[in-house]
Amino acid sequence: MVRLMTVTGADAIGVPDSALADLVLERLTTAYGAAADPGRAAAMSAYMKDVAPFLGLPTPARRTLSRTVLAGTPRPDETDCTAIALRCWALAEREYHYFAVDYLRRYAPRLSSAFLPVARRLVTTTSWWDTVDLLAAHVVGALVAADPRLRADMDVWIVDEDLWVARTALLHQLRRKERTDADRLFAYCLRQSGHPDFFVRKAIGWALREYARTDPAAVRAFVARERGRFAPLTVREALKNIGDAA
Repeated sequence: MVRLMTVTGADAIGVPDSALADLVLERLTTAYGAAADPGRAAAMSAYMKDVAPFLGLPTPARRTLSRTVLAGTPRPDETDCTAIALRCWALAEREYHYFAVDYLRRYAPRLSSAFLPVARRLVTTTSWWDTVDLLAAHVVGALVAADPRLRADMDVWIVDEDLWVARTALLHQLRRKERTDADRLFAYCLRQSGHPDFFVRKAIGWALREYARTDPAAVRAFVARERGRFAPLTVREALKNIGDAA
């Protein structure tokens, strides 16, 4: 039987049955819940603009607990990853989302292109940079690298009305280095150059700055040629480590 998780403003998504997910979620909620620190939680939530409530687990402690939760568990298949991610996302506290992101990063090589709709659901639910950026670079990026046919999906995502979907398309090549599709990167940056939102303008600069580590001349020339189309923030971010053309 498939349980349905309803997301406001979106279609229901099926959460597959998974014995591994049952085990992990039982351990996870017990371990994280016992370590909760309400005083710290309030400050953490405020720092993240109250996008979600927190348990109050600092990152080192949370990851230590996560290792305990996963001790002795088998490697998951894609169904297990889907179930664990969606069930974590259905929990209110942000640390559960972080657990899911870490889990997907670890097991991204075990995911197929069929996981992309699940990744999109995570990107568009309780969206903020703290989860979106890691999903973009480590999960969506890994899926596209493994199956180049998904580049067509990124071409659709870059024009999506949801700014977090567009940001994901901009950032999905962050880890590609010399394997970056530079033409596609530059085209995406131009496509969203006039976007009114800070998070998209910042992502353009970040994507260019990261690629500049591999090909600074190409980024410098691109920014020099198209500078008038970008916000000052974007230009500063793009050239932060390489400077303007001479």
